[in-house]
Formats: sequence, structure tokens, C-alpha cells
Amino acid sequence: MSRPSWDDYFMKVAYLVSERSTCLRRRVGAVLVKDKRILATGYNGAPSGIVHCETKGCLRDELNIPSGQRHELCRGLHAEQNVLVQAALHGVSTKDSVLYLTCTPCIICAKMIINAGIKEVICKEYYPDPMAEEFFKEAGISLRILNF
Repeated sequence: MSRPSWDDYFMKVAYLVSERSTCLRRRVGAVLVKDKRILATGYNGAPSGIVHCETKGCLRDELNIPSGQRHELCRGLHAEQNVLVQAALHGVSTKDSVLYLTCTPCIICAKMIINAGIKEVICKEYYPDPMAEEFFKEAGISLRILNF
């Protein structure tokens, strides 16, 4: 029996977390880790107490908004936003942590990740946002795309 590497392990957890997503367009999961311990998880979907998109429908689809544009016109939060909110809600420091994501972040989430003091972002799928990649590079945050 072989054990998964730490990267494989935490990425599998991120995909499991993504199964809770209520987004109709894309399921994303996030796992915040420090010293090989899970600090918080998050997935994309509507805020607590708000009707989910899978029930109400997708505002972005109704308005024909392309992926990657007009992020504010959405009922949901991104998985990265939710993982940071969960850490804050429970008083967990994000400084020097590692964030596992099922796909690379948008620029809005990248800016939040930078200010949260996260030192590395590890993803499986690629979401094209060159500005996010540029900001990570400028901030000295490692961005790795896993291939397995």
C-alpha cells in the first residue's frame, strides 16, 4: 500500500470540499494548510442564509456574463474567499500558510491571498488570469500547478 504525497493528499481534500459547491458553472474547493495540518476549508457558493444558485438559478448565465468578467455580479463567493472568511471567523492565522485550490485564482482572490500572508498556492486546474499570476510573482508567492 502506498501513501499519497502531501500535495496529493491535500489536493484530494480540496476536490472533496468542492463537492459542497452550489455553483452551476464551476465547482471549486480550497484547503488552507500550515505545518501539514488543515486550518480551514472553503468552496464556492452563496453566503450562509442566502438561496443557493442551484435553487435560484445563475445570475451570470441570465445576464450572459462571460467567465472571468464582472465578478461582482454573482450570488456566490469564491472558494478562496470562503476559506479566508472561515479562518477569520474562527480566529485562525493565515500567515505563512499554503493554499490548495482545485483551480488557479482570479485577480480579486489573488489580492486577498497576498494580504492574508499566504506563502504558496498549489493548484490542479488552470484558470487563465495573467494579472493574478503577475501579482503573485511580484509579491513573492509561489504558484504551483500539480500534474498527476
